[in-house]
Amino acid sequence: MKTGDLQDFKVNVKLKLSALWAAVTFCYLYGDYFELYVPKKVEGLLTGANILDSPTKLSIAAFLLLIPALMVCLSVILRPFLNRILNIFFGMFLTLFVALVGASSISVWRSFYVFYAIVEICLTSLIVKYAWQWERVGVEKIHPAKTRSSQ
Repeated sequence: MKTGDLQDFKVNVKLKLSALWAAVTFCYLYGDYFELYVPKKVEGLLTGANILDSPTKLSIAAFLLLIPALMVCLSVILRPFLNRILNIFFGMFLTLFVALVGASSISVWRSFYVFYAIVEICLTSLIVKYAWQWERVGVEKIHPAKTRSSQ
């Protein structure tokens, strides 16, 4: 590093995970907000003719949207072992879920939804990657090139 370079620091994996979950939450909210502009969507909301047409379906949707919102906080406060497991599990689950939603939303008026699904899949995949690669205490990283050259 030379004088005048911008200072950088290593960001803790918990903060990375929390920031990614916050981004996922915002994408879900924006996607659902913009869906209100799809023709006949508001009419369906007012008449009850929509996909969430029962208390059970509405509760399931509320639970699914609660997961990323809670993971923003839980990624910071939970101990590493449980934190890692929950991030991998919910990251994988929501990646698959959003892939199905995105695939079933392919239409002219819902192209924005497919775009959001692609972004959300990238974000939840990064969550799984960071949680999976969480560094362990006292374990040195093995670099194959260095190992071969030192032998």
